[in-house]
Amino acid sequence: MSVGYIIHGAATAAGAVGAGMAQIPGSDNAVITPIQVAMIMAIGQYHNKNIEDAAALSILSSVSAGVVGRTASQIIVGWIPGIGNTINAITAASITEAIGWAANKLLSSED
Repeated sequence: MSVGYIIHGAATAAGAVGAGMAQIPGSDNAVITPIQVAMIMAIGQYHNKNIEDAAALSILSSVSAGVVGRTASQIIVGWIPGIGNTINAITAASITEAIGWAANKLLSSED
């Protein structure tokens, strides 16, 4: 399995959660964060690194300034059925992709 599958799978899951929980701003963070942590841990395994939850959360917090953007988009348009769901899904998936590739770059450079 390539690292791309790990990242794309997590982004797809985050997008699905984002779409389903768009009408309540910030509610999806409780579900998306564990998806992103698991993604970072899987990327670590891919690079033969033992990443624990605390380290994955540390990596996530250092690369996830986009959480503010996702919450802002939910507040602005998330309450609009259909449109809000679509925008929140795209935002959640895009941010998760960006976090995944940033974590991959960080973890692969330590080889």
